[in-house]
Amino acid sequence: MSGHSKWATIKHKKGAADKKRGKLFAKLIKQVEVAARQGGGDLDANPTLRTMYQKARDSSVPLDTIERAIKRGTGELEGVAYESVTYEGYAPHGVALYVETLTDNRNRTASEIRTILTKNGGSLAEPGSVAWQFERKGIVIFSSPIDEEAVMEATLEAGAEDLVNEGESWRLTCSPSDLPVLREAVEKAQISFESADVTMLASSTVEIIEPQEAKAVLKLIDLLDEDDDVQDVYANFDIPDDVLENL
Repeated sequence: MSGHSKWATIKHKKGAADKKRGKLFAKLIKQVEVAARQGGGDLDANPTLRTMYQKARDSSVPLDTIERAIKRGTGELEGVAYESVTYEGYAPHGVALYVETLTDNRNRTASEIRTILTKNGGSLAEPGSVAWQFERKGIVIFSSPIDEEAVMEATLEAGAEDLVNEGESWRLTCSPSDLPVLREAVEKAQISFESADVTMLASSTVEIIEPQEAKAVLKLIDLLDEDDDVQDVYANFDIPDDVLENL
């Protein structure tokens, strides 16, 4: 598992008490709006919208708020035209970063990302220099222990590719387009899970074992996450569970 996904799982667990909940809502609403603009407002015909809709519902975004975002995306209500822009770079200690943003001002966003990186030991990289290290996947996270056979039996025909034991959790991967169907299969089998999302998994990782080095990497990632235009930050760090939990 990429370090980012492990960190995302921890953040998911504490999300209900997160003081940045309002900012999370704003990001999810923006993702719903863009998905509707790109593929239409029909959940059945637009798998990306379906995934974003469910992600928003999982985070307790009010239904009427989500529906208004869909209508802004389809043009039924007036809305802002957001542009999807990705940035590649490095955190301290050679950790690769892939940052996805939605912005209505590309120059502003580029300046903010560059400032956050340079002030915190990171740097921007040329397009393509980092992206090849990541692959987009649908993932479902389960808390340990689980019945491996039951999970695979319930999900194999729904597009499940790999089930990996990661200590305190298990990660089930699939193609991004298969995530809605895979999630439905898990729910139908009444198997509890922590989260279901589309993410970028790293093909290789950079091991960070010193607490101070880990703290510097996670601080930079959190600062990027806090930017209003940033939707997701992916990184290829590998921090031991005990160090990560303490941070």
